[in-house]
Amino acid sequence: MACKLAGSNFILSGYQQSPIKNHRVSPLTSSLGTHYLKLENLSYRRTKQARYSISLRNSRVVKAVAVPVAPPPADSKEHRDQLCQSYGFRKIGEPLPDNITLKDVIETLPKKVFEIDDTKAWKSVLVSVTSYTLGLFMIAKAPWYLLPLAWAWTGTAVTGFFVIGHDCAHKSFSKNKLVEDIVGTLAFLPLIYPYEPWRFKHDRHHAKTNMLSEDTAWHPVWQEEFDSSSTLRKAIIYGYGPFRPWMSIAHWLIWHFDLKKFRPNEVSRVKISLACVFAFMAIGWPLIIFKTGIAGWIKFWLMPWLGYHFWMSTFTMVHHTAPHIPFKSSDEWNAAQAQLNGTVHCDYPRWIEILCHDINVHIPHHISPRIPSYNLRAAHKSLQENWGKYLNEATWNWRLMKTILTTCHVYSQEKNYVAFDELAPEDSQPIAFLKKVMPDYT
Repeated sequence: MACKLAGSNFILSGYQQSPIKNHRVSPLTSSLGTHYLKLENLSYRRTKQARYSISLRNSRVVKAVAVPVAPPPADSKEHRDQLCQSYGFRKIGEPLPDNITLKDVIETLPKKVFEIDDTKAWKSVLVSVTSYTLGLFMIAKAPWYLLPLAWAWTGTAVTGFFVIGHDCAHKSFSKNKLVEDIVGTLAFLPLIYPYEPWRFKHDRHHAKTNMLSEDTAWHPVWQEEFDSSSTLRKAIIYGYGPFRPWMSIAHWLIWHFDLKKFRPNEVSRVKISLACVFAFMAIGWPLIIFKTGIAGWIKFWLMPWLGYHFWMSTFTMVHHTAPHIPFKSSDEWNAAQAQLNGTVHCDYPRWIEILCHDINVHIPHHISPRIPSYNLRAAHKSLQENWGKYLNEATWNWRLMKTILTTCHVYSQEKNYVAFDELAPEDSQPIAFLKKVMPDYT
């Protein structure tokens, strides 16, 4: 007997050891969910091979009742667990209630996590200087086939200099502001980063985290920008796709050397920082080239610098970019939600965390930038105890990076992000390439 259910044909027959009983409800499972067939007043006869064929002679109705299984609610734990698996996260937090303020969160932190310890601060300087010196020694002595490992170590070590300058900019390195300005400027010099311009822009990132137009760090691509020209569209696809782990270089150039981007009361300090950077380039680069040649400049400075920018880009991406983390307009933005819900804690291999002074422990840093880097772990533990169900946490993995590079592209108010290949598949070969070649394991 054949009956039609949702446009498909099903044959009801089978081998049985006992007769089929009237009014039996039997489940059918398909990719659309679990459905039920209700059989009313059916007769049967037994064949020689113990097969039962259903006769319709005494039948009046065959009813098919489809009962689809509903997906889990968007704010349920089951749904968040599914997103974790899909995105490469370890944990996705619940939405933070609107009535929770940033002050409420800060008040739960132990007072000791805000205390500056000069010994620990200068110990971090010693770690960075020692690891960077070791890296330069490794580059000088390593055979060509081990140079990538030496560059990876040295680039990670010099990232530690950035984190020290980062603490100085947030007034969490020393109680003496002059010391902080000097140390911060010197720490940024090997990176060719002007300290004061970066400090001014970075302060705005903390004040406007994940605010659509005002955040000075990573933010989604605007649809209007993406559609403005085919040339720009292709450049954006490469920049937010395969080149994204080095796009902090573009950010460095665009945001830090143009005096017009700064307020009048900031310009004098910006000029001092720019003068320091240009002096370092004018003196340091010729010395490197004089001693080691152009190849030596590439080997000892450029390659570690590119390694630093890999971490600069990656840390910033992972901290604030995920399909479920929204960027909001200023009238919808909530500080506590942006800093607690919109920031990601990510664990890396321990040697990276040591050389980079726990910059990956980023949620407490966004709750209060005044927390020194060496107190971030204690602060994060407190946040886990008091606000744990709202935290986003991950362990760095390929699926996480693949999600960011292939999905988090153009701003959408409804979906947060729309991928390039959904909007312009004909131009999105770089994204298709990443989807094909990047591993998918966590």
